[in-house]
Amino acid sequence: MSGTKERSVLLVGSVPLESSKAVFEAVGTKLGKVIKRIPDGETGARKDWVVWQGDVFKNAQGLEPGSTRELQGGYRFILYKVKPGETVKFGSLGYAAAAIRSYEDFKRARSEGKIPTGTRFQVSLPTPIAVVMTFSDPQAIQNIWPIYEKRLNEEVDEMAKAIPHRDLAIQWDIAAEICFVLENPDMAKVIPMEVLVAAIARVSEHVPAEAELGLHLCYGDPGHKHVVEPKDTKLMVDFTNQLVAAIKHPIAWVHMPVPREREDVAYFAPLKGLNLDPKTELYLGLLHRTDGLAGAKRRLAAAKQVVTDFGIATECGFGRRPPETVSDLIELHREMAHAG
Repeated sequence: MSGTKERSVLLVGSVPLESSKAVFEAVGTKLGKVIKRIPDGETGARKDWVVWQGDVFKNAQGLEPGSTRELQGGYRFILYKVKPGETVKFGSLGYAAAAIRSYEDFKRARSEGKIPTGTRFQVSLPTPIAVVMTFSDPQAIQNIWPIYEKRLNEEVDEMAKAIPHRDLAIQWDIAAEICFVLENPDMAKVIPMEVLVAAIARVSEHVPAEAELGLHLCYGDPGHKHVVEPKDTKLMVDFTNQLVAAIKHPIAWVHMPVPREREDVAYFAPLKGLNLDPKTELYLGLLHRTDGLAGAKRRLAAAKQVVTDFGIATECGFGRRPPETVSDLIELHREMAHAG
């Protein structure tokens, strides 16, 4: 990143346009060199993050419906358990197939000059525990977790065979670990931080050496509200420091959210203890469409009192937003990249 004159931009993942082709064209032409990686927007069935994996669990061998759960934002999930005496097996998760299809659109847009040379194709993926906790009966989580993890690793391997590593960037969306475990003292006793760290380190081993690896720490966005409001960045800093120590693959970037109302230096103060490699980029999610450029500048000013070298982003993907707001959001990214 280049100091105060220009800040790099990160798109967290979802962009609610009609296709990956539309996303690449809209983002590449407007953001150009200030964005180093472009996701395919997680369009269509993928717009609600992991919700589409409900069908994967429904069709999996060895699982049967158990209880149900409702989350804020009107989401209702069937929770699955293991059928007595049966072996669980997942079919295609759909992540590899979607990435391979989208990469063809990415190459086409790049060849047409709509994406600058050197920009990477970003694949944003949930950590396995995020999907397993969403769709598993609590008593079945520990049994289903390693099986789903193995299947997702196979899909990452499949992407790596089809997409040149120099073009590929893989981001882990780390949300369930924070919202449902680490911010819940009772759950944190059942699944302590070191277990979560080890799990993310395991799946990161499947990211090819020449591909980039990024970490998006997330407090959720159902109904445009965090599942839990972060008190400050301390938990994310502690978690990131452990991840940095455990993950062997170089970490290209780390993203942390910034709630809209947090314009105070106290929120950012723990970032002084962040132990990132000098080559790892930090992105702060201080862009909010609701208060636009003025609000983003206030949060930027507060953050700059603690850290100076960071890029800008929204606090989460914007797949749940109306498509007609996307152009304004992308423009806000462009304006803030040059805001100092």
